Amino acid sequence: MSNLRNRVQLIGNAGSDPEVKTLESGKKVAALTLATNEVYYKDNGDKVEQTEWHRITAWGKTAEILEKYVTKGKELAVDGKLTHRSYEDKNGDKKFITEIQVGEICLL
Repeated sequence: MSNLRNRVQLIGNAGSDPEVKTLESGKKVAALTLATNEVYYKDNGDKVEQTEWHRITAWGKTAEILEKYVTKGKELAVDGKLTHRSYEDKNGDKKFITEIQVGEICLL
C-alpha cells in the first residue's frame, strides 16, 4: 500500500505544447497543462461537461519524450505525484503552485 501514497493518475489532453528548459547540468525539465474532462447528468437530465486543468512537470528522459512527441491537443496518460511549492513574484507577493510531477507517461 505504500506505493499508493501521493499517487496521481490522469488521462487528458495537452493544453499547450510543452515548455522545455535545459538546465546548466544538461538535465531537461518540461512543463505543460493537461485538461481532463468529466461528463455527468443532473437529476433533471441536463448534461454537464466539466474540464479541469492540471499543471504537469517532467524531468530527464520523460521531459525529452514530451518535447519530442507531445503537442497541444495530444491525448496522454500520466502517472506521478502531487507536489506544492511557493515563490515570491517580482512584486514580493507569495505565489503557490500545485502540480503533478510525472514519473511515467503513456502517449495515447
